[in-house]
Amino acid sequence: MSSDSLDLLRNAIRDVPDFPKPGILFKDITPVLADAKLLNLAIEGMSEAFANQKVNKVVGIDARGFIFGAMIAQRLGAGFIPVRKKGKLPWKTRGVDYSLEYGTNSVEMHMDAISPGERVVLADDLLATGGTAAAAIQLIQESGAVILGSAFFIELSFLEGREKLADAGPIHSLLTF
Repeated sequence: MSSDSLDLLRNAIRDVPDFPKPGILFKDITPVLADAKLLNLAIEGMSEAFANQKVNKVVGIDARGFIFGAMIAQRLGAGFIPVRKKGKLPWKTRGVDYSLEYGTNSVEMHMDAISPGERVVLADDLLATGGTAAAAIQLIQESGAVILGSAFFIELSFLEGREKLADAGPIHSLLTF
């Protein structure tokens, strides 16, 4: 992706200070989502690394990962699999608990969503501390799939989430802050 395209995307992201709590500088991606040209650039850039690979499924993490993941899946000719917060999926699930800065959380995926040997990409809007992405990767691995790597729209590198994903294939972040 060209540096001009990356600059367009970076400049469209709105910084919101003290959200959701004091001291946090939130990266608001809704201006990118609202602009068809920018959204297409984001999906194009996130898909590039996997364009010449046979991808069976793209897994997206609740909730903005659904937006990016479904569009990447469509572009790559793959199916889309949602990973959701506990209790939100209607069928038999497998789940993973993971640690947050203050407490724990859980994510789930349908037990029959991914077959052993399928080639899978993880997609999400943001890689921060890596806890949710690592939990999603654990679900993918428990399915017996081959993880081709991960695609994130934004990576907050100072939070070092990449380290939690070290054994899960290449990590592709379109924009890094």
